[in-house]
Amino acid sequence: MPKSKRLMELMMTVNRKRRFKVQELADEFGVSKRTILRDLQELSELGVPLYSEVGPHGGYQVLRERVLPPIAFTEEEAVAMFFAVHALRHYSSLPFETETTSALNKFYLHMPGDVRDRIDSMKYRVDFITPTRRGDAPCLSVLLDAAVHQKLLDIEYETKDSEAGCRKIQPVCIYANNGLWYCTAYCFLREGFRVFRCDRIRSASEDTSGTAKKDLGDIRLSRQATVAPSDPIRLHLELSRVGVQRCEAELWLAPMLQILEDGSGLIDVDVSRGDIPFYTEFLIGLGEEVVLKGPDELRKAVRISLAGLMDRYR
Repeated sequence: MPKSKRLMELMMTVNRKRRFKVQELADEFGVSKRTILRDLQELSELGVPLYSEVGPHGGYQVLRERVLPPIAFTEEEAVAMFFAVHALRHYSSLPFETETTSALNKFYLHMPGDVRDRIDSMKYRVDFITPTRRGDAPCLSVLLDAAVHQKLLDIEYETKDSEAGCRKIQPVCIYANNGLWYCTAYCFLREGFRVFRCDRIRSASEDTSGTAKKDLGDIRLSRQATVAPSDPIRLHLELSRVGVQRCEAELWLAPMLQILEDGSGLIDVDVSRGDIPFYTEFLIGLGEEVVLKGPDELRKAVRISLAGLMDRYR
């Protein structure tokens, strides 16, 4: 086997095994231990993070920050990857902010000059507009890791109208919408699923109280968490075509939406009575694009809120 091919396969092998002995690799590749040691030294110089363990049971292991083997991209694939990363630049916080910048630089700096010129020309012709928000979301990486590995977190959360308080949550997913990051999670305080604004999460750390985690394995971003509302009331809305378009932009609201043939829509579902202040604010924002059919309690809350607004402009 040519040396270049052996090094490539060796890189993939050690990444897969994570822990191994030199003799084990020598037997697998049909070469001497001395050859494997030289190859491992070359991999280390190329950036593969190998750690040597001494002693009778020692060997090698690959540290957590593994290096993937080289991947060949076509010009179109490389340009597509560049713009996938470029599209995120308007967000003040990213789960892998440093790594994203590093990946973008690698793609750009190692491209041929004519491809870089093409990218330079294109990036001033195409953009992915996202509102630039002031608030950072410093816990994105922690939230994403907890969602992937189903960990419980203790968070300090600042609600819209109150000081920061402590919550115990089990994240399901994080997503970006309109320049803000959100985290869908099971909230142990509210005993149900809630959506948290990530820029209002001031701190997040793994819970060590021994609380049993929920089985959320079947819940995905495309299948938003649902739970029976507490103290339910029936929300009945009629929406214009514009109202439907605005509701479709809300990830949490889309599953409730019934779209009619003419493009208008309906929402007719049970919601929690405790969420009336939230729906009041949301409906006022829709203005003339929505007709509220019920409940009466929500209609009254909207009238009171609108009356308060009118008093400000007298």
